[in-house]
Amino acid sequence: MKLVDQVVQTFRVAKLFRDNNERVNNIDFSPSGDLLLTSSDDDQIVIYDCEKGTSKRTLNSKKYGVDLIHFTHGKNSAIYASTKIDDTIRYLSLHDNKFIRYFHGHTKRVGTLSMSPIDDTFISGSADKTLRLWDLRSPNCQGTMHAGGRPVAAFDPEGLIFAAGINSETVKLYDLRSFFKGPFSTFELNQEKECDWTGLKFSPDGKTILVSTNGSVIRLVDAFAGTPLKTFTGHMNNKGIPLEASFSPDSQFVFSGSTDGHVHVWNAEKGYKVATLNGDHTGPVQCIQFNPKYMMLASACSHMSFWLPALDQ
Repeated sequence: MKLVDQVVQTFRVAKLFRDNNERVNNIDFSPSGDLLLTSSDDDQIVIYDCEKGTSKRTLNSKKYGVDLIHFTHGKNSAIYASTKIDDTIRYLSLHDNKFIRYFHGHTKRVGTLSMSPIDDTFISGSADKTLRLWDLRSPNCQGTMHAGGRPVAAFDPEGLIFAAGINSETVKLYDLRSFFKGPFSTFELNQEKECDWTGLKFSPDGKTILVSTNGSVIRLVDAFAGTPLKTFTGHMNNKGIPLEASFSPDSQFVFSGSTDGHVHVWNAEKGYKVATLNGDHTGPVQCIQFNPKYMMLASACSHMSFWLPALDQ
């Protein structure tokens, strides 16, 4: 089954989960697509089985809080940012709920985390205006970049370069093997007037970069030249919250949540709105991602929804 406009328009909520009583702040599919991991403001981590459509396990992080949770390469461990006590990043074994390692260094809240798609490297960015490079195998920071502003960052699909968005106006590209030399490319974009950049992602084909904001615009820029390609609007964000925007695995569609509880979908190349999907979300849909392997979408407010296409249409 190919993802085309008509298929996207048939997506319906197949399963709704009410495991959390507060906002789900991050979701992440395992690389194999069979598990989904969520972190929530109620300090819970929930693991979902995507094939069975069930919630598999709930872990608590009451002492430190939990945000920005990400699978590492296996399905059995994750990294996440703390929301209480300190700004340490924690490396957790999901198998036995024990911490494997702590990554100390940031002095303010961590706002961006990205795991390399190919190895044990990850990057973090914080309100302390630094980007830090880490290796899962060592508690020591592998490198620090002073961003001069609050950064958002992400690896490209090959894991060879990463992009950092600074001050909601500049995108810098770094080569992982020589990042200490500084960025090899810098794009200046028009500074956002009414919102800040809150997320940055490469398309799965590596050709474009999606910039999400805490306003009602999402920007798409060329990953090589930095030229602005598209601006996606029409979704609602009247609460100034960081709404996630995500690509479909074929890079053809862009999905975003909305504060009115709907999911909005655009054609990435041409920019037009493909669908506005109603999933009966009771609050703002902050998290949205497409499964990397299965024809399945996940979205979350304080509830978690699995969406599937209606095959009978």
